[in-house]
Amino acid sequence: MIEARQQAARRRDGETVLDLRGLRCPQPVLRAKKALRNIQVGSALVLECTDPLTMIDVPAFTQQTGHTLAAQRREGALYVFKIVKQR
Repeated sequence: MIEARQQAARRRDGETVLDLRGLRCPQPVLRAKKALRNIQVGSALVLECTDPLTMIDVPAFTQQTGHTLAAQRREGALYVFKIVKQR
C-alpha cells in the first residue's frame, strides 16, 4: 500500500506533488525524472522526501538536467524541493 501512495502524484495549488517518503537514494531522483516527463515546461514539481541524501542529490539532478530548483526546505525529518521544468 505504501508503494502505491508513493507512486501517485497529486495536484496542489497548480503544482504536481510527489510523496517520496521512505524511499532511499536513488529512487527520489529517478521518480522525479519520470514525473518531469509528464508536466509542461514552466510547471512545478514538488518532492516530499525523508532521505537526507536528497539534500545533495536533488540539487545535483536539477543542475545536470537544466531544471530550476526554485525552493528547498526542511520541515523536521521532511525535505521538500520545488523543481520548475525548463525544457
